[in-house]
Amino acid sequence: MAPIALLVCAYLVGSLSFAVIVSRIFGLPDPRSYGSGNPGATNVLRSGRKAAAALTLVGDAAKGWLVMAAALHFGPLWQIPEPAVAGAGIAVFLGHLFPVFFGFRGGKGVATAFGILLALSVWVAAAAAAAWLLTFAMFRVSSLSALVAAALAPIFAALMLPGLYTGLVILLAALLVWRHRTNIRRLLRGEEAGFAAPRPRPQDMPPE
Repeated sequence: MAPIALLVCAYLVGSLSFAVIVSRIFGLPDPRSYGSGNPGATNVLRSGRKAAAALTLVGDAAKGWLVMAAALHFGPLWQIPEPAVAGAGIAVFLGHLFPVFFGFRGGKGVATAFGILLALSVWVAAAAAAAWLLTFAMFRVSSLSALVAAALAPIFAALMLPGLYTGLVILLAALLVWRHRTNIRRLLRGEEAGFAAPRPRPQDMPPE
């Protein structure tokens, strides 16, 4: 029962969509109703409330870290098989993508994936974050930065993590790339919005 309870709890924690929760606290529109329609920190930033976007980012990353860190710590104590411990990372990530509390309309998962990586290895998380930051500094496109970080994260994991957790990172990266499939199509067409130009109003933004 303990492995099942762990996975269910991980999914439920992941289903806490901080973009929606924080927007309600700040009296902002539902982030799924404007801009990209994606409940994530980038879209909340389009509201003009930087504090709300920052809290969204921290909250989404924190839930990934909390679940993965708790699974790694308590798993051996509760004699939970290691595959189920790794599965907690997938469960919290799927909760973010398909939150049961918010009509299964979730975000892309970049911040939550970072939180999971941070619990697995500070160095893997730092390397992935550096890849994101370097790409963003060069191209000013959030989605491209996320895709580059996702592509490199399994390589960093293979160098620094055991095989089971490298597999976890590979699966997370694959899910993240899949969630960005519309962004990939726009990148290939040269239509993806960046941050170099003045920010338009939320209702004028193309979908992310």
